[in-house]
Amino acid sequence: MKLTETTPDHLAELMSWFPDQRSCTVWGGPSQRHPFTAATFREDAKLDELPSYSLTGDGGELLAFGQYYSRSGRCHLARLATAPRHRGRGLGVVLVRELCRRGCRDLEVDVCSLFVMADNVPALRLYAKLGFVQAPYPEGAPVLEDCSYMIAPLRAVLAG
Repeated sequence: MKLTETTPDHLAELMSWFPDQRSCTVWGGPSQRHPFTAATFREDAKLDELPSYSLTGDGGELLAFGQYYSRSGRCHLARLATAPRHRGRGLGVVLVRELCRRGCRDLEVDVCSLFVMADNVPALRLYAKLGFVQAPYPEGAPVLEDCSYMIAPLRAVLAG
């Protein structure tokens, strides 16, 4: 498997992972619309604005997706997801490590951050395993109910 820039070919598959408003909100936040069209999904997910990456299998199959950008001097991970039929196989570890490695290099930082819903237990376990800890919300960020802000040094993510 490899991490590659997301292509338009990945869009239909990625959209199929979010069948309802709840799954959209958990993934993309409260502004992620559902139902959506390809255009509104692309717009809400900021696919044309943020570095967007796909973890693909040897045959090019979309296995996971994620983005990063600079937030509060950190490499902030966003919209992380693993294909529903591939969950529980450790792909999240690969995705997060590779996004952190690439994002920290590109942004010239050494700490990563992310938001996660409090009831997303599998994601919380994954992030804790990779060294992420809860932290106060970054200045200026709207506080979202039942959502935690987590940070981790790159070295912990790569070692975790």
